[in-house]
Amino acid sequence: MGDTPRSSSLSRRRFLSASAAAGLAAGAAGALSACGGSDSGGNSSGKTTIEWWNITTTEPAKGVWAQRAKEFEKQNPDVTIKIVTLENEAYKSKMTALTASGKLPDIFHTWGGGVLKQQIDAGLVEDLTSSTASWRDAYVPASLEAYQFDDKTYGIPFDIGAVGFWYNKALFATAGITTPPTTWSGYLDAVQKLKSKGITPIALAGKEKWPGMYFWAYLAMRTAGLEAMQKAATENDFTGEGFVKAGQHLKDLVALQPFQQGFLGAGYSTPSGEAAAVGNGKAAMELMGQWAPSVQKSSGKGLGKDLGFFSFPAVEGGAGALTEVFGGGGGHALRKGAPKAALDFVKFFGATAFDEKLVKETGLVPVVKDAAGALTDPNLKLVSEALNQATGFQLYLDQAYAPAVGQEVNDSVAALIAGNKSPEQVARSITQVAKSA
Repeated sequence: MGDTPRSSSLSRRRFLSASAAAGLAAGAAGALSACGGSDSGGNSSGKTTIEWWNITTTEPAKGVWAQRAKEFEKQNPDVTIKIVTLENEAYKSKMTALTASGKLPDIFHTWGGGVLKQQIDAGLVEDLTSSTASWRDAYVPASLEAYQFDDKTYGIPFDIGAVGFWYNKALFATAGITTPPTTWSGYLDAVQKLKSKGITPIALAGKEKWPGMYFWAYLAMRTAGLEAMQKAATENDFTGEGFVKAGQHLKDLVALQPFQQGFLGAGYSTPSGEAAAVGNGKAAMELMGQWAPSVQKSSGKGLGKDLGFFSFPAVEGGAGALTEVFGGGGGHALRKGAPKAALDFVKFFGATAFDEKLVKETGLVPVVKDAAGALTDPNLKLVSEALNQATGFQLYLDQAYAPAVGQEVNDSVAALIAGNKSPEQVARSITQVAKSA
């Protein structure tokens, strides 16, 4: 999705296939050992070099992160932090190669979910459950979930976000909608009210597929429930009634023709795309992550005080709850056997005062509970509140599941929205890929 905020911070992280990784493994491993950190940790002089791989390539965040490393080095003169910063795609390629070679950096960026689980299963990631027990409770619970498997913790977050509906208050008022809907039937009613006033209810970047996936994913959460989603991922079976119903609910929405003209060919952040349609007041809402306001403003005019946010509605009779959130973030994990200084730095990085600095200077939603006061943007406050009040959290499906499964979710849901697949076919297609992945 180009250089939009999700691609720089919360992108659908996909690693290259194992066959591609094999060709990169030798070179990537060589680059790692050349830096010296992950091979030895310490040396005969008593110095310890920690290699820290991240994707923070843009300012001001890049400078803020580098300064934090220098502050740690000042307090720990026997430790050197070797920073390796790579753009998203280069990082994914290198990490795929390193995973194949069995050699990871001391500290590395992770989005959690399926890829981290693969690295854990390969015995490459440090179990942080005991070593972080005394300070892990300082974090927003939802921010930790992507890095937890079988009641164990393998990563510590620095970034978290949630998907919800961003809407135009003025257009809602014109349509006589006084409060955002909290049920799916109420949502469909709101769509019809908007249409009756000649207002395009929803903007959608159909060309890019992943925005449409959000609708199916949330509907699956609300109908099947989080436990069923986790079970489906484990058993590679998405043919259950809840998943078929999710597709049917989405089909019901599509039947109302709620999207802007030409939505199937629309991009997300292009001048005529989804974000611009909302930002220019041409559509009443979009289902998008916490980066939406900034993209609406950069792609269009932005809505200012007319912009509001509400959680994805509950589905009547469904197993899910209104307070269960869909989203993702970024965190740090450690290679198996990393020096203690690596864990010390991750703890140092997660201090409340520094999280406040990240919130104020780089626009992140706070992951440390006590840093919430640093958030001043009213829209991001709403996202933060939804995360703090969340009773459950589902990672982006194309991060939570194996890469091929995530891609099939995107493709199949896009086909359903285009009228080329039935709800049952979507469930079967995802299952078929899951069983063969």
